[in-house]
Amino acid sequence: MTSKDRILARIRRAVPQPPPGPDAPVAPQIPRDYLRVHGARTPRERVDLLAANLTEYRALVHRTDEDGLPLLLARLLAERGSRTVLVPPGLPPYWLSAADQTRVHDREASTPQELDRVDSVVTGCALAVAETGTVVLDGAPDQGRRRITLIPDHHVCVIRVPDQVVDSVPQALEGLDPARTLTWISGPSATSDIELDRVEGVHGPRTLEVVLVGAQ
Repeated sequence: MTSKDRILARIRRAVPQPPPGPDAPVAPQIPRDYLRVHGARTPRERVDLLAANLTEYRALVHRTDEDGLPLLLARLLAERGSRTVLVPPGLPPYWLSAADQTRVHDREASTPQELDRVDSVVTGCALAVAETGTVVLDGAPDQGRRRITLIPDHHVCVIRVPDQVVDSVPQALEGLDPARTLTWISGPSATSDIELDRVEGVHGPRTLEVVLVGAQ
């Protein structure tokens, strides 16, 4: 039994359980009469809104097509001065075909200290939300484990547009698997103290670069 199993078992014992059978209370229906999306947009307008909101969050946004992706990723890593790049197991090999950095693979045995020494990480994404400028990762093979995008200081995330872009959070939730580990990213990691002094890179990458890949 895992620690999670023990904690959930204690919660079940502490919370009164409804009686079984036809007299069991029915869970109330939750009204969902809120707006699912704010306005109507074309696919291009949706992608442009995503780019604008990502930039507002201080993410660095780049655009390219499939043919230009390897050279763009190689340039971003070189400009960063990266010597190593963390690679999820399902990342398409051609993405980094032009990059010279040493590949570090996503391994379960890697320690936080080892991941902290990696210069950059390149991943795909599950989808992105235009209205909030949010990128969502779900641990798929092209994204790897959550920790590989939280510990390295530089994250380059590739989004296929317009297919992976939705307008709103309600639309995003409908397209995501709630059983998967979801990471919602709105710009680089940042926090501020009571005087509102912003500090980046406290609990995630200091620099987030987003590459929008689609027809130019």
